[in-house]
Amino acid sequence: MPAGESFYITTPIYYPSDVPHIGHGYTSVAVDTLARWHRQSGDDTWMLTGTDEHGQKMLRAAAANGVTPQEWVDKLVSESWFPLLTTLDVANDDFIRTTQERHERNVQVFFQKLYDAGYIYAGEYEALYCVGCEEFKPESEIVDGTGPFEGLKVCAIHSKPLELLQEKNYFFKLSEFQDRLLELYKTEPDFVRPDSARNEVVSFVSQGLKDLSISRSTFDWGIPLPWDTSHVIYVWVDALLNYATAVGYGSDEELFARRWPAYHVVGKDILRFHAVIWPAMLMAAGLEVPKGVFAHGWLLVGGEKMSKSKLTGIAPTEITDVFGSDAYRFYFLSAIAFGQDGSFSWEDLSARYQAELANGFGNLASRTIAMIERYFGGVVPAAGEYAAQDLAVQQIVAKAAADADAAVERFRIDEAIADVWTIVDALNGYITENEPWSLAKDEEQKERLGTVLYTCAEGLRALAVLLSPVMPQSTAKLWDALGASAGLGALTAQPLRDAGRWGQLPAGTQVQALAPLFPRIEATA
Repeated sequence: MPAGESFYITTPIYYPSDVPHIGHGYTSVAVDTLARWHRQSGDDTWMLTGTDEHGQKMLRAAAANGVTPQEWVDKLVSESWFPLLTTLDVANDDFIRTTQERHERNVQVFFQKLYDAGYIYAGEYEALYCVGCEEFKPESEIVDGTGPFEGLKVCAIHSKPLELLQEKNYFFKLSEFQDRLLELYKTEPDFVRPDSARNEVVSFVSQGLKDLSISRSTFDWGIPLPWDTSHVIYVWVDALLNYATAVGYGSDEELFARRWPAYHVVGKDILRFHAVIWPAMLMAAGLEVPKGVFAHGWLLVGGEKMSKSKLTGIAPTEITDVFGSDAYRFYFLSAIAFGQDGSFSWEDLSARYQAELANGFGNLASRTIAMIERYFGGVVPAAGEYAAQDLAVQQIVAKAAADADAAVERFRIDEAIADVWTIVDALNGYITENEPWSLAKDEEQKERLGTVLYTCAEGLRALAVLLSPVMPQSTAKLWDALGASAGLGALTAQPLRDAGRWGQLPAGTQVQALAPLFPRIEATA
C-alpha cells in the first residue's frame, strides 16, 4: 500500500470469562506485528484490541462469585487481560471495553439509526442457545449429547447442553442483505481471506439468510435498546460495534473518517459474525464495510482445539517465562501458516528456538560483532571493492525486503519471516565461505576482511529493521550493539520498506559488546 494511507487493524474483541491462553496471544501478536510493520513503513496505523464484557455468561459468573457484573469484569480485565499485552510486547494504540460509556452510548446511536430506517422489528423467537458461545446455535453446530448428556442437544463447540429459549425479541432484517453480500464477495475477492474462509462464507450466504435476533429481555446485563429499555442488545451484536465506536463513530466524525474502515483479524470460529452479520449491519447504517476480514486457524494441542474443560489451555507466561516474548512471537508467527490450523508442542518450540534463533540468528549477530571488535577495534570497517559473492548477499537482502513486504500485504506473516530468514541463512553461509578468521591472519587481506565484515554488519542492520515488528526486544539489543542509533537514529524510526537498500550503516560506527540474544535453554517445561 502507498505510504501514509490509513491502516486500521483490530484483534477480535476478547470475551474475558476466563484467563487468556496461547490462542489469544497468537492472535494478538499477529495483529501487533502487522501493525508494527505498517507503522514503521510510514502508514497511518492504528491497532485496536479490547474486551467484550456483557452477556448472560458474565452475569452468571459474577453471581457465582458474589460480586456485581461490573466488579467481575473489572477484576478479569485488570488481572489477566491488560497484563497479557505487556507479557507479549503488544504495542496497541487503544484498548476498548464494551462497558465503557464511549461504546455504550454510540451503540445506541447506531441501533436507533437502524430502527428508524426500518431494519429492526419486534417478533417472537424460539431457539437453542449456548451460554458458553453466547449464541443461538445453527443446526450445523447442534449435536446429540453422549454420556451424562445423552438424550439432550449439546453445543458442538462446548459439548454442553443447549437451553431452549422463547422470548419476544427484536430482529435485524439480515435476510434483505443476501444479494448485496454475495455481490461484495464477488467484486472484492480479498474481502474474506484466506480462500478457504471465503468459500465457507459464500456457501453459507448462498443458502439463504434468516433475520437475526438482536435483543434479549430475560436479563439486564447489557446495553438497553434506546426505544425499548426492557430489552438489552444481544452481546455479540453489541460487541461488533466496538470497531466503530473506538474510532469515533457517533461522537467524532473527523476521527471516524480518518480511521474507518478497518481490517479485522479473527479466529475462524467467529468468521460469520464478522464477514456476514457485521458488513450487513454497516450496509444498513449506510457506512462503509470493513476493508477485509482475515480468519486464522486454531492452535491445536494434542490434536485438539484448546479447551478449559479438557485442561489443554496453556497460559502465554508458561512459554515467555522460559523462552522470552520474542521467541513466543517468532515461533507462533513462523511455525504456523497464517490462516491454517497449527499444532503446538514444547518439543517443536524448543527445537526451533535452538536451531533458528540461538544457533541461526543469535550466533550470526554475536560472532559478527565479536569479529569487528577483535579485528577492527570495535569499529565497523569500510567496504572495499565488492566481489560477486558480496553482491549476491546484497541482492538477497533487497529481494527479501521486497518479498517480505509483499507477504505482509497478503497478511502472510509466516511467509514474510521466511523471506527475511533467507538473509540469516545467506550470511551464515557467507561467513563460512569467506572465513574472516583466516583473512585476519594475512595483512594483505585487510581490505577484503573489511568488506566481508561490513557486509555482515550491514546485513544485520537490515535484519534488525525487518525483524523488529516480529521480535522487538532482541532486534533493539542488536541495533544498540551495532551502534546504529548514533548514525541512523532509533530502530523503530527506520523506514521499513527502505530496509533492503544497501549501504545504510555508516563505516566507522562503534559497535558494543552483545550478550547472547537467545541464551541456551537447558531445560524446558
